[in-house]
Amino acid sequence: MYPKSIVCAYLYVISKYGYPPAAEHTDKYLSEMKELGFTSVELEGIRKEHLLEMYDRRFQIRQQADRLGLSVVIYCTVLPGLSSADARERQENIALFQKGCETASALGAQGVLDNAPLPPYQFPEGIPVVRHYDEDVLLAAKFPPNLDWQKYWEDLVETYRTLCDIAADKNLKFHLHPCLGVLAATTVAFLYFYDAVGKDNLRFNIDTANQFLMKDNLLLSLRRLADYVDYIHISDNRGLHVEHLPPGEGKIRWDLFFETLDQVHYNGMIGLDIGGEETQIDDIDQAYQRSAKWLEEKWLNK
Repeated sequence: MYPKSIVCAYLYVISKYGYPPAAEHTDKYLSEMKELGFTSVELEGIRKEHLLEMYDRRFQIRQQADRLGLSVVIYCTVLPGLSSADARERQENIALFQKGCETASALGAQGVLDNAPLPPYQFPEGIPVVRHYDEDVLLAAKFPPNLDWQKYWEDLVETYRTLCDIAADKNLKFHLHPCLGVLAATTVAFLYFYDAVGKDNLRFNIDTANQFLMKDNLLLSLRRLADYVDYIHISDNRGLHVEHLPPGEGKIRWDLFFETLDQVHYNGMIGLDIGGEETQIDDIDQAYQRSAKWLEEKWLNK
């Protein structure tokens, strides 16, 4: 079994069963992650329907996790509507976030996680149900013609203060995940947003593949965000497009990455976040097992 600080991210489940995977089969997903050798896992509630199904099943899921000896350490609440320019849509998603935090608390999670806020894009057919927004999708988006950016920013900051308070009420940290097209996608952008929100439980989820693609220097990010990071997503990238490869199959300098982890005295968790439809992996089970052993050797058994 792998140490509790090595986490099987929910991308493992998504890679096998699609996006979003059926909430009703969560017991099966937990069993499969356990069979791989993990003792700590991520789960997700993805938008309204899936998130509410997970909420309804939260106690059953906790019982299954306990039976398997698994800890659900992070629960992802995927709600792009939280950053809508429409006040009613934001309020609806705040209520869903509350349900997500209740689910996270029931599961015993340490934190909730979502993509950093999505600007108020208008997509041709609404916000696409995708994990990441690639460049072609983003190029098709526009903004509301009457958008008052300063008013929007003030509303966004106030919304995220409310979200942080909801999470804090359940003793949860709120991790923001970086990806193309979102606000707070980089180290500098997160620090700017953190200062605006002003809540101690707002955290940054370093994602090595996404930040490498966006040319956000990982070594500098680790140093500048040392006091704001408790959870890291690890996968590799070749710097050309969104992909989440097993470590060692891209261009990230892992020797320098782990050296810097030691220098900043990082003692949080690392999640293996490998796969997705954008990444060609023949055997996802083998990729996670090999990567977990690699991470244990590089990070914990030096």
